Amino acid sequence: MLNIQSEANRCLQCKIPRCRTGCPISTPIPQAIALFKLGKLQEAAQMLFDNNPLSLVCAIVCDHDKQCEGHCVKGIKESPVEWGSIERFISDTYLERVQIEKAPSTGKSVAVIGSGPAGMSAAIELIRRGHEVTVFEAQSEIGGMLRYGIPEFRLPKSILDRYAKKMKAAGIRFRLHTAVGSSITIEDMLRDGYQAVLISSGLWRAQALRVPGETLPNVCYGIHYLASPKSFEIGNRLAVIGTGNTAIDVARTALHQGVSYVTLYARRAQSNADPKERELALLEGAEFKSQMQISRITKDGPMFKAVRLDEQGQIVEIEETEQLEPADFTIIAASQGPKSKLIHTTPGLEGNARGLLKVDENSRTTVEGVFGAGDVVYGGKTVVEAVADAKKAVQAIDEYLKTKE
Repeated sequence: MLNIQSEANRCLQCKIPRCRTGCPISTPIPQAIALFKLGKLQEAAQMLFDNNPLSLVCAIVCDHDKQCEGHCVKGIKESPVEWGSIERFISDTYLERVQIEKAPSTGKSVAVIGSGPAGMSAAIELIRRGHEVTVFEAQSEIGGMLRYGIPEFRLPKSILDRYAKKMKAAGIRFRLHTAVGSSITIEDMLRDGYQAVLISSGLWRAQALRVPGETLPNVCYGIHYLASPKSFEIGNRLAVIGTGNTAIDVARTALHQGVSYVTLYARRAQSNADPKERELALLEGAEFKSQMQISRITKDGPMFKAVRLDEQGQIVEIEETEQLEPADFTIIAASQGPKSKLIHTTPGLEGNARGLLKVDENSRTTVEGVFGAGDVVYGGKTVVEAVADAKKAVQAIDEYLKTKE
């Protein structure tokens, strides 16, 4: 508590807070810190929750160095104010006490497909506006990639359980084990009285490398491994293809599960992963190798060809000679895409060349009454960006429903 208090005292209360401009959802950081310093923690927590329903989750998983803390004026000459720690303390302590204040019922019903960060945020925002909300989730519990794609040691599942309890208490309904596009379709939803549908189903299709050996029994994809790491017998040595956030989560999870040697491979030296997570992976024993192009996978490990880069880091040559990197198991964690069932089973619903959902500037898809938000629209982004996009979509849905009165 003393450390949190001292961090709060370091805030300069800037008139033009750069920390807020660095946050994708414009968190009112100076105002929340001011309330905290006055001992008004309940008010601070409510302010944060009203702005970002997943403030607790974002406090834990956000890359603060790139966002709020990376823009802090203090950081120019010394360390920035550790807003992430302050936000986590406030949001964690008061999650059960903040209120989801609901407007009078509109009599309108909205279906939300997917319960990841975009779906959870949208459901809370929609219920606040007086709409009835049903969330359709393919898995057995809510949370989407927050639950099945982020390791427990980074984001405790108990936090998602607390959110689920709070959302149910607010009147949000859930249909679990329900993959829309299989047994039921969006057309069925519109037929059954939902006046609007929000697609926030995320990215659940592993991106195949299309290299020989990808179907071998000692190979799997990162998102499948993270969903149930104990289901896989990795052995003593693991090769991870990719060096992004998912790949690092895979590597760290494997190390936590007792795998002795974990190596991550990439063609380029640059990575868009959170530098802190990369540093933790290194400290825990992971090794990173770059300028290596995978050519095939064998029962003894992946085969690579050396890559030559120019000064800008672009690939200029791939050598023909192959090199074996011994491994008992190979996990492919290069990228992910959306599943295509929703587009294929919904007449008129269009996607782009990458399979992502087509929406206009108001989150509207090519089907009336159907909207899109989060990674299924923009590809893999951050949790806080998914929340911000969900709020934008909810505003569009609310305006659309008013035209149906």
